[in-house]
This record gives sequence, structure tokens and C-alpha cells, in this order.
Amino acid sequence: MSGSPVRPQPETGPPPETAPAPPGGFGFQVGVRLDDQPGRTGLIRTPHGSIATPAFIVVGTRATVRAVQPRDLVELGAQAVLANAYHLYLQPGPELVEQAGGLAAFMGWPGPTMTDSGGFQVLSLGAGFKKVLAMDTAGLVDDDVIAPGKDRLARVDDDGVTFKSHRDGSSHRFTPEVSMRIQHQLGADVIFAFDECTTLMNSRAYQERSLERTEAWAGRCLAEHARLTAERAARPYQGLFGVVQGAQHEDLRRRAARRLAELEVDGQTFDGFGIGGALEKENLGRICRWVTDQLPADKPRHLLGIATPEDLFAGIEAGADTFDCVNPSRTARNGAIYTQTGRYNVDTLANRRAFEPLEPGCDCSTCAQHSRAYLHHLAKSKELLFYTLATIHNERFTVRLVDDIRHSIEQGFFKDFRADFLGRYLSGRRAG
Repeated sequence: MSGSPVRPQPETGPPPETAPAPPGGFGFQVGVRLDDQPGRTGLIRTPHGSIATPAFIVVGTRATVRAVQPRDLVELGAQAVLANAYHLYLQPGPELVEQAGGLAAFMGWPGPTMTDSGGFQVLSLGAGFKKVLAMDTAGLVDDDVIAPGKDRLARVDDDGVTFKSHRDGSSHRFTPEVSMRIQHQLGADVIFAFDECTTLMNSRAYQERSLERTEAWAGRCLAEHARLTAERAARPYQGLFGVVQGAQHEDLRRRAARRLAELEVDGQTFDGFGIGGALEKENLGRICRWVTDQLPADKPRHLLGIATPEDLFAGIEAGADTFDCVNPSRTARNGAIYTQTGRYNVDTLANRRAFEPLEPGCDCSTCAQHSRAYLHHLAKSKELLFYTLATIHNERFTVRLVDDIRHSIEQGFFKDFRADFLGRYLSGRRAG
């Protein structure tokens, strides 16, 4: 291929983000659909603003994206931020965040927010893993998976999870009711049901038992969410998403999605759905399709922990509406820079005298003001400014890519855009 990659242009007229929130403060509207796949555009309305979908949700685990100010997130086009209930529970505590006016007010972010339930962190950190939960161990089976050289810090039973803090070793207990209470105090616009996150190493029998447990927890989350919503009626409504597990098993994924979609407790149903758990990367699109086939079309679907370009295309085509992942910021801190022609490490010798931007044509503030040579210098000098500048670029790259995919669906050339972009990106990645 030659020339510049196809870049969709937004339609003219008022942006859909200006649409008011419906009564109750949360809603979803489907926009343009792909002709032969479940992918679509849409609009999620929340009390703090709307999210045009598909959208990448920037992760600010501890109510911050490391090294980046909220105003930088606004400038790079982020529509929403996701924080983590587990980490905010441990520090500074949900009571303090509530006293500050909720997550958005506490961190000085003007838009919508999400919090995940804490289940992934309880179990991944409890098993000695950090960012992933043994997702690279296909072909192995171990129902008590634990990282080498680590002690198990979390124990699951049918009522909840008892765990030790990774910070100080103190003992804590999460149940569906506790997770709901924490997330109501944090005050995010979208919250997630408490679930058990399994690994690809778990046996089929364990996956089946875990799904029964997660479904029971989902019902308890709905009941507690309804109770807390009534108790706190003066506060904005928070959309509750159920989380579909089932690992790599088609029948389990479909059954879990169908049951969560049908679940109703005390008049409360799920406002949307998350697709979670360990996913085989090569089958990501297929697994997502199993789930979205069973979910109602009029509710949003969030794919948890996904951000690489090829995975974003696969998830969107399969019907996922929103995504979150720490990958853009984490890889930036490690010196890796995303571009439309692949990913490269800016701290290599080849960039020492490279006076062009990180990515020619990029519209982020880092590329507008600084060169590869400067970022190389900052990285080698271990200057904190490097983390800020590199993170701004990678987050802007990911946010813009999903925005471009959304516009390509709206304008009817998603397949051409996908082929053009991935042809360049994957060829560049292999060459690098």
C-alpha cells in the first residue's frame, strides 16, 4: 500500500455527545449498524455527559492516569475514565471519595466515569499476578493457579472473597454487597457487578462452578443496587453492568450471557454488560460474538481490558461498544510508542538524533512540540516528564483510533479502513 492511511472524517452538524441524559440519568441509543456483523455505533447517556460509541475508556486506576493531568485527558479526546474499586477501597477509601463529591469531582475530571468491581484485582493480585491473570498459559490446567514464588492472598467461597491487601497484608472481605456499597460511594456513572475472574488454566469443571457462583453474585448485586439506589434517591442514578465470564468455552459464554440478560431482581435488570475474564487472543472476536449474540441489542456492551489495535477492530466488529485497558499508559512508561505503522521503542539508539515527532502527522500535544530525540533523552535520563509526554501520545493514539473506527462505521467504509489500517500497522510491527 502507498500514500496516507484512510482517515475517516467526522460528520458535520451537532455532535451526538450534546444529547441530554434521559430520565434517571442513564440510557443507550443504537446508531449505525454494520451490514453483516454485530458492530454498531451508539450513544451512552450518563449524568456527567454522553459517550459516543465505540469508545476507548481511559484507565485511571487510582483516580489518576499516571503522570497525566485530567485536563490533558480532555485535550487528547478522552470521553470517560475508568477507576478501580479495589485500589480506591484500600487508598484513600470510598468514604473519603464520597465526601469529595464522588469520583469525578475528587479527581477533577469533567466527564463520565466508570469503576470496575474489584473482582479482577482481588483475584489476580491474590494469585500473585499483576496486570494479567495467567492469560498466557494455554494448554495447562491448574484450578489453584498461582504465580511462581508467590503466596496466595485471596480465597474464594460461595459468599465472596477473603483477601490480604497487597499494600500492607491486612485482611479484607469482598462480597457482592460490599462491592456495590463501595461503588455507590465512589459515585461512578457506570459500575460493574462483582464476579469471579477465572483463568485459561482453570478446568472445565471449575469454570462451570464459577459461572454458577458469578450468576448468584449477579443476582445479589442487582438486589443491593436496587436497595442502595432507593436509599440514595437524591443522588444520580448509576448504570449497573453484569459481567459475562466463561473463558474459552462457547456454550458457557453463551449460557452466561443469556442468563445475565434475563436476570431480574426486585424489578432491577442490568443496564449493560461487560465481557470479562481471560480471553484467547487469537479467538477474541469469535468469543465476543458468542456473547453479543445472546445480549439484548438495546443495551451497551463493554469489553474489559482490551486496547491493542487488532483487538479493538475485532471487538468492535463483534459488537462491543466500549473498551478499557492500562496498555497505552503502561507501554508508554516502558518506552514503547504506538504509531499507525507499528510500535517502536523510543529509547533505542536509532532515535538519539531523530528530530521528527514520535509519529509524523499525529495531532497530540507531544508530537506538536517535541521530537523523538527529546523523548529519547528523557527516557535515558529517567526524567519524569518522559512518562507524561509518552502517555499523552499513546492515549491519544488509542482514543483517536477508536474514534476513527466509529466514523468509518457511520460513513460506511469500516472494512476498507480496517484493511488499510491493519495492513500498515501489522506490517510495521513485524518489520520492527
